[in-house]
Amino acid sequence: MMNKEQKKNYITEMTSNFENSKAIMVTHYQGLTMPQLDELRSKMREHGIIFKITKNRITKLALEKTKCKDLSNLFTGPTAVAFGEDAIMSARILSKFAKDNENLKLIGGMMDNEILDQAAVMNVANLPTLDEARANIVGILNASASKLVSILLARSEKMSSLPPENSENQPKE
Repeated sequence: MMNKEQKKNYITEMTSNFENSKAIMVTHYQGLTMPQLDELRSKMREHGIIFKITKNRITKLALEKTKCKDLSNLFTGPTAVAFGEDAIMSARILSKFAKDNENLKLIGGMMDNEILDQAAVMNVANLPTLDEARANIVGILNASASKLVSILLARSEKMSSLPPENSENQPKE
């Protein structure tokens, strides 16, 4: 049981997390063991994501003062929240973990002030990360540039393989 001071600190911390995170994913974790939760937390921490088990009633109080107040209906049952900067990475880690552990259920979230339902979270999980998207663009640009160079080189090779114009074959004036 939390005393009044602990509750106040919890509300302050959760309010700060909700306000300062670009990506918030809400899950139900009923049935997960402590080693499984520790494994998930460890994976999340590697990417700078905080995974926190919540106290629903107090968390709803913290939500009232934030941009995330519309998420309060998701806080029923054993709930945990992932706070981070990269929604795609958060959703990807959680959905991959949920595939291996059916006791973890993604129920919704928020990405850049957009409320996400369960289906939207799964769609976000399938998007390429920012680094992957950049790599794809660089690959496309590289491929285009090398194709252009090879076309230009082929043209110049064809031109150099043509017989030189000979002054003997030209009509005399």
